[in-house]
Formats: sequence, C-alpha cells, structure tokens
Amino acid sequence: MNTKTNYSNKYLAIFFLLFSVLFLGQNKFIVVLDPGHGGHDHGAARKYDDIGYITEKDIVLDVTLQVGRMLEKEKDFKIIYTRKTDVYPTLTERTNLANRSKADLFISVHVNANTRTSPYGTETYVQGPDQNRTNLEVAKAENDVIFLDAKDRETFGSYDPKTPESLIALKIQQNRYLEASLKLGGFVEENFSKKDQRLSRGVKQMNLHVLRMNAMPSVLIEMGFISNYDEAHYLASSKGKEELAQSIYQAVISYKKAYDRKSGGNSTPLVEKTPEKPVEQPLKNDFRILLMSSQSKYEEGDPALKGLKYILTIKEGNLYKYYYATTNFASVRDSNLKTAKDAGFKNATSIGFLPNQSLTKGYYTLELEATKTRLSSNSHLLKTLKDQVTRTKDGGLFYYTYGNVKTLEKAVELQKDLEKKGIKGSVIQKLP
Repeated sequence: MNTKTNYSNKYLAIFFLLFSVLFLGQNKFIVVLDPGHGGHDHGAARKYDDIGYITEKDIVLDVTLQVGRMLEKEKDFKIIYTRKTDVYPTLTERTNLANRSKADLFISVHVNANTRTSPYGTETYVQGPDQNRTNLEVAKAENDVIFLDAKDRETFGSYDPKTPESLIALKIQQNRYLEASLKLGGFVEENFSKKDQRLSRGVKQMNLHVLRMNAMPSVLIEMGFISNYDEAHYLASSKGKEELAQSIYQAVISYKKAYDRKSGGNSTPLVEKTPEKPVEQPLKNDFRILLMSSQSKYEEGDPALKGLKYILTIKEGNLYKYYYATTNFASVRDSNLKTAKDAGFKNATSIGFLPNQSLTKGYYTLELEATKTRLSSNSHLLKTLKDQVTRTKDGGLFYYTYGNVKTLEKAVELQKDLEKKGIKGSVIQKLP
C-alpha cells in the first residue's frame, strides 16, 4: 500500500514537473526585435568629418542588441531577433518569423533622415489607415525596400495601396492590435521625451509593409534623424545608444505590466479582452490640417514648419496657406490635428476638401518663381518648359506660373510631373 502510494506520488510529481516546464515554457512573453535594414541595405547614411561614415543598419543593430540583452535577463521574456549580424532578412522573413513565433510584440528599430538638416526628434509608427493620396505616396516611398528581394516582390507584388479595397482590408486586419500598439508606442515616446530629454514627434499611423502583415501589436521606432548633425552624433555615440536602448527596454517592461494587469497574469494577450471596435467608415471629404496662413513662402524643412512633413502649400491672394497631411478617416484626422497642435500650431484646424471637386470659377496654377529680376532665357525652368510658362509683374516682382487645371488633385499631379523634370519648390496657386 505504501509502496504503491509512493510510486503514485513519484509519477504525479514527475507529471506535474513536466507539465509545469511545458506550461511555463509556452507562457513566456515573446518579443521579436527587428533591427531595420542590414546587409546590402544600409538604410539612411551620412558622412561627417569628425565621426566619419555612419549608417542606419549599424546604429539600429547596436541599440536592438542592447535592448535584447536587457530583456533576456527578465525571466518572463523570450527574445527573438530578426537579425543579430550584418545580414538582410527580407520583409517577408521578418514578418513570417514573428507570426510563426506567435509573438506578443514586434518592435522594428530605425533611424530617420531628411533632405534637410534641420528636422530632428523621435517618432514611433503603428499600422493605421493613412488613406490620402499624398501620404500613400510617402508610404510607398518608405516601402521601396520591398523591391530589394524577389521573395518580397512575390509577396507584396499584388498589394496596391491606391485601391480602397486594399486600404479597408488593411484596417480590418490591424484593428485588433491598434490599441495595444498605440499603448506601447506611447510608452516609447514618453521615455524618449522625459528620460532622455528628446523632442518627441509623437506616435503616428502609417501603412508600412513591415507592420501590416504582423498578427500581433507592432511598432516601428524612429530614434532620431541621422541627417541632423547633433542627432547623428548622439545616435552614433555609446551614450546615445545606451539611453535609447534603456528607454525602449523600459517601454516594453511598462507594456508587460499593463498586459499582466489586463490579463490577470494569465497568457491572454492584452488586446483579446478589449472588445473589437466597428470598422471605421471613410468620410465623404478629405481633411487637411491648416497650420497657418502667411505672406512668407517656406520650403520643406524650414524651422517655421516645426519639423512636420507632408506639407501642401496653396497660395490664395497674397497668402500662403500651409496644410499638413490628408485623410478621409475621422480618427486619423483627429490624430493629425493633435500632432499639429503638439508641434506648436495651437490654432491649427481641420479643413474639408471634396475629392476631385472641379472649380466653378477660377482655376489652379503653379507658381514656379517670384524674382526681382527677369529669368534668363537659358534658365533651366524656361528651357525645360519653353513657352508654357506665363510671366507677370506685380509689386516689383516677376511671377512665373505654369498650368491651368480645375481640380486640386490635377494641380498636385502637375507638381509631381515638374519634380520629375528637376523643377522643385513650386506652389499651387488658386486664382479667381
């Protein structure tokens, strides 16, 4: 009797030991860390006389490995890397790895760049419905990396962000994880701002391929601008990398604590107890955020624009009106308005535009130049456009304009055509 009882107790002990090992192993909080770019894809890069040539792929790898080492010391975490050396995993491989691993979080680490040297600050992206044409063009440009690899071309080749069907599909797919992604992004940006005393440009939504195929909360972190002298030196320094890694690590820990509170300490993901919201329907109008009206003309990157990108300038009368972003979703419109106000445009307001609305009176043209002296006939502008340019004189300035179209969308298309010809800096002008 005692012998049988002892054997039973031993078997039970072994059973519960094996069960505990398997159960605990399956309930690790899995984080996939993705250092962006790698291998033949250097990402953003700049050369400075005092620190030499620095690349995005090297900076983000250093920071990500530091984050991983800190998280690996936490007993509840399992850390998976998309790369730990200077190699290039395709975007397909990165997202497939995260999905196969049934990850609880996906964190892609990057640094930013701009053609101007003045923009600076951090920003964190979550997947979201960026429905307007201007921002979709930006998103496509950011996603050009998908064409680096044949496997990515095969996976993403049928994706057309111009179609409403694709955009609605993206929104349905990611809606479940958006709230949790925003929570993590908020922790990241709060740490960058409060702990590291950095300028936070906020948490934003954008259709980025490396996020859209992930079946878990996901963020893409831009740790600063490598094109800005001061930030480049910070990003390349040991101190800067350590601070950035600490802030990302602390954000993950804060998220995990919120996760545990939400799930009661079990394995239920943070987002599963949050009831799904109905799919947001697009609005009739496109909405742009009017930042300011000024008699001064500002180029992209000018400090007056406070680091905001995707600016559309429309001249009416003698005023230049500066509009930030565009969307036909109320949630994104409100987020864009908050971003503008947080940047310092306290009087910013949302303005509705009916898509492809044709003017009943007047027309749109492009203001190409406003100069005190007449342009030479050998100038690039006049040689390229020849007799298509109209010159007028007003208030001591010679104004050179081009085109005559009835919709704002066609005016934007004219701008893009001119940029392809090397004519940049034009402004859409609305004439009565």
